[in-house]
Amino acid sequence: MTIASIYLFVLVLTVIMKLLKPLSLLRHGRRRQGSQGVSTWSPLATAFNTRPNSRPMFETLRERTGLFNKPELISFEGFHALKEQAIAATDRLIEEATSSPTRPMVEIFDELSDTLCKVADLAEFVRIAHPQPHFASAAEDACISISGVVEKLNTHKGLYEALRDSVKRGTSGDQHLAELFLFDFEQSGIQLEDGPRKRVVALNDLILQTGQRFMAGAAKPRRVPRSLVPQNVRQFFSTEGESVIVSGVYAECGEAAAREAAYRLYLAPDPHQERLLSTALQARHEMASICGFQCYADRAIKASTMETAANVRQFLDILSDNLYDRAKMDFESMLKMKKLETPYQNDLMCWDTPYFTHKAKTQLLNVANSDFSPYFSLGGCMEGLNMLCQELYGITLKSEEMLPGESWSPDVYKLAVVHETEGLLGHIYCDLYERPGKPHQDCHFTIQGGKLLPDGTYQNPIVVIMLSLSGGHRSGPALLPAGAVDNLFHEAGHALHSMLGRARHQHVAGTRCATDLAEVPSVLLEYFASCPRVVRRFARHFQTREPMPEDMLQRLCASKHLFGASEMQLQVFYSALDQKYHGPDARLGGCTTDALRRVQKQYYGLPYVENTAWQHRFSHLVGYGAKYYSYLISRAVAWSVWSREFAAQPLRRAAGGRLRHALLRHGGARPPQELLRDYLDMEITPNALAMALTEELDYHKENLDRVFKISEK
Repeated sequence: MTIASIYLFVLVLTVIMKLLKPLSLLRHGRRRQGSQGVSTWSPLATAFNTRPNSRPMFETLRERTGLFNKPELISFEGFHALKEQAIAATDRLIEEATSSPTRPMVEIFDELSDTLCKVADLAEFVRIAHPQPHFASAAEDACISISGVVEKLNTHKGLYEALRDSVKRGTSGDQHLAELFLFDFEQSGIQLEDGPRKRVVALNDLILQTGQRFMAGAAKPRRVPRSLVPQNVRQFFSTEGESVIVSGVYAECGEAAAREAAYRLYLAPDPHQERLLSTALQARHEMASICGFQCYADRAIKASTMETAANVRQFLDILSDNLYDRAKMDFESMLKMKKLETPYQNDLMCWDTPYFTHKAKTQLLNVANSDFSPYFSLGGCMEGLNMLCQELYGITLKSEEMLPGESWSPDVYKLAVVHETEGLLGHIYCDLYERPGKPHQDCHFTIQGGKLLPDGTYQNPIVVIMLSLSGGHRSGPALLPAGAVDNLFHEAGHALHSMLGRARHQHVAGTRCATDLAEVPSVLLEYFASCPRVVRRFARHFQTREPMPEDMLQRLCASKHLFGASEMQLQVFYSALDQKYHGPDARLGGCTTDALRRVQKQYYGLPYVENTAWQHRFSHLVGYGAKYYSYLISRAVAWSVWSREFAAQPLRRAAGGRLRHALLRHGGARPPQELLRDYLDMEITPNALAMALTEELDYHKENLDRVFKISEK
């Protein structure tokens, strides 16, 4: 070895040791004051309490790979190769399906679905999340190309007829999955004559275009002349020249006049948004009618837990009746608070409820919200999730080091999900920190669905959890507010649904199920994050490792449900409005604000504010058309699961095993009504679900009265 090579080796080794030093210090933890021992974090907590960063010199010594360990994606140009491979495979599978196939038709169709989804899902995520424009652009091109292939498949008459005929002959394979594939086809009108089918295709395109424009307009700030803003509140808004910019409703602003001004200005009617919304609603109704449905809601809700729009409306009506008196009590409490602040105002208005809910929670907690965060370091929360996984399911979350090029950002973590007897179940990539250009939303992405392969092995799922946390630098770990803990557990619930699922077919694996079933595992995990017996196990101060004081813990968990009835009533109102817009009356057209006024009077306890059009900002009308109710249904099911299986003993392995094998492992492979009926041993009716939510509210109200001693009696 030459002197130069020895010098280079020593230099590199020195750099590596310096880079690893902060990790080793954290691994040994901090010595507790007055203690002879050393308190340590687990390896998982240590990893997540240290924000990853790039190590250029270190990485040059290691083998390089592509995004998500795909060799093609070492370069952004690899998206072209992946796209071409998928298109070639698709053509081969179409040929197989339409020319005397030798295997069940659903196996061919599921391979088609898997082939396209592995490119489309990956590309869609990279398009949204990758910080480098050339990668994002290449991913977007791949998305567009694959969308074109899907459109071609949806209108491929020969492919549809091959599937339909195999179902008639009984040779399709899995009957439920075959019917789902057929329904996907028929939503595009492929079973129709040429004229109506072409009209459905045109309407789909119109709905897509108007929906995108409506969503863009829904988030656009409102620019108004200074003269329209009362002088006493102008200081609360940003200005540009002679214009005032209103970017939201200022829900938690302490000045009542500013809240009112923001609400009226931001939610003022927008003729352009009204035209877009009306066009989309009319197009959806016409498309559903052509395809044989009474309304778009019937089309959207078919194959869901609720099965029909009539069942959804019945559920909302029963729940609305149950909520009336309970929500009224919430509003009366808020009005008392308002009169103490502004004695000259006698009415509670829509712009008041977020502010007084936040204020009441702060008062009841008796400490600042920031006082809770030190007990919820990111590593500590991940340790809590790992504890849940181990005790309920016998699985461990293990932090894995990534190869250079595997990640799209240096501060991403990778988790291997390992079962104590089954081995590796899949991988979860955790993109948890904010960065420029990253969407500020908490969400879950499927990169690769699970699937039984022809050789008998299982294609393990790959997912991403995305949050937007701050911190995690040299000053210490990221510390989560209580709301962020709930969000982390919620998204982890989706990820675990994918990991624990073992459906035979990718098309129905994990979260690929009915919308009103998909949220059940994530809402259920929120209940664990609100249970003192669970939170007590991981809520520890990031410096001292001392547990959260019991009084703080009890107050925090109980306060999450303050004014729960009025909040649920608001969600019922939103859901009822969504059903109204997509129901049988949609054929009549008319002003969407008139419909809003009528629905608000029937379903919400506070009056409509004249000359406002809140629906013009409700972007969920596009993404969740006729399905906004799904969260309420999922919550009702999740509460039924929690109260029956976990409330008494939240960490019982037998209950976790039953949840996995009777519910989670199936994904969408069984009809949701049948799946839930067998698991819960109850009929899944509108009344049963509405009563479950009512029972939950009353349980939390009693707990609030006990913890805070603020009984209304």
